Amino acid sequence: MIDLTIVWACIIAFAIVAYVVMDGFDLGIGILFPFFQVGEDRDKAMNSIAPVWDGNETWLVMGVGGLLAAFPLAYAIILPALYAPMIAMLLGLVFRGVAFEFRWRDPSHRPFWDGAFTLGSIVATFAQGIALGALLQGITVQGRAYAGGWWEWLSPFSILTGFGLLVGYSLLGACWLNWKTDGGLQRQAVTYAGRLGIGLLIMIGAISAATLTLEPQYHARWLSFPDVIATAQVPLATIVVTWLFYRSLRLKKDVQPFLWALSLFGLCLVGLAVSIWPNVIPARVSIWEAAAPHRSQVFMLVGASIMIPIILAYTAWSYWVFRGKVGTEGYH
Repeated sequence: MIDLTIVWACIIAFAIVAYVVMDGFDLGIGILFPFFQVGEDRDKAMNSIAPVWDGNETWLVMGVGGLLAAFPLAYAIILPALYAPMIAMLLGLVFRGVAFEFRWRDPSHRPFWDGAFTLGSIVATFAQGIALGALLQGITVQGRAYAGGWWEWLSPFSILTGFGLLVGYSLLGACWLNWKTDGGLQRQAVTYAGRLGIGLLIMIGAISAATLTLEPQYHARWLSFPDVIATAQVPLATIVVTWLFYRSLRLKKDVQPFLWALSLFGLCLVGLAVSIWPNVIPARVSIWEAAAPHRSQVFMLVGASIMIPIILAYTAWSYWVFRGKVGTEGYH
């Protein structure tokens, strides 16, 4: 018999991965935006994400909504623990969305909207990183409820993961611009991608080392024998992917650097799964303890089996329609 709890854990994990893949690069472009030349280069950067940026956040809604529906206990514990970073993230996303639209419709105040676009992107990304760090470092649970304080989410580790995600999304943004633009902006994006790749490796190493000190479970999963034989493949794969990433940059490829950067993110998510599985709240609550009743899971799975292919289809179609390099004449 199929364990629907595992199925739903995979669905939510897929939604999170899809969000990181699809919204990470446009948040990264917002972070890098002040470094682009005012005028043509900024217009090109905006136009590269104009057809897809708002649809990318569909996966965030699905991930959070799926967590509420499929794992209500986890939602009830995680949300109070992360109120502050979650509210900051939502405000950042709203702010950048408004700025994105108004920079075209209010050209007399474009410098203000450009700044708002960058600020919203930075706040949203940093808040996501802090939320991840707060979840990894452990949430205080008593009985079936959150029992920590208002500031429990704020720690040196969560700040480190916040900066790590800023570097990671910036790398995705630079690789996306290498793919979708040409001329001086593409050359600038390649330069940034090379530097940010090194920065991301440093952040991955620092966060990985710090994670091992947070919970005995993490240390045992990664370093105990014989598990270490399997888990060692993740850092080895990271080294190989990094080499392939810089090789593709050196060969001046368009698409490959973006795909290899995504692969680095994928390996980070694999590492996260290795650390916390099968818990939905690390070292506190398992997916089975947090799961909704079986009938609820079946009912939701029917809807998900219809909606997910539809979302994937229209997302793939939109990316196909707007394939190729962009110019300054936009989709705005």
